[in-house]
Amino acid sequence: MLKQAALNLNVNRFADAAFAVSRQVWLAGLGAAVMTRDWALNDAGHVFRTLVKEGSTVEAKAARVVGRRIDSSIAVATTAWNRARDTARSTVSSLVESAAAALPAAKPSVAAKHPRKATAKSQRTTKARATRNVRRAKRSA
Repeated sequence: MLKQAALNLNVNRFADAAFAVSRQVWLAGLGAAVMTRDWALNDAGHVFRTLVKEGSTVEAKAARVVGRRIDSSIAVATTAWNRARDTARSTVSSLVESAAAALPAAKPSVAAKHPRKATAKSQRTTKARATRNVRRAKRSA
């Protein structure tokens, strides 16, 4: 019986302490709200203007730094692009020259001499292929 009374006493003391602490937290929150309201009414305008001024200064500095870095990045990219383009052009030119030197002179094709004849011939070839494909499809069906 004594143990039970002691246990109940400890539980009640713990509950009272928890209630007291939660009330203190609530009161501290109310006090903070009142202090914030008073600060906002009296001093916040000056502090806000000061913060805006400082923010503008930092933003201007950051814009200058970023602008310089972008300019240098664009210059580096342009240089790299020009080098790659020049390398590709010289490589292709040397390959074309090597191929032209290695290949014998070719006869001009029918298409170069008579473009209309080449077009008609290509159309006939296409029609003949289509006809063969239709015949094959019929046979396999």
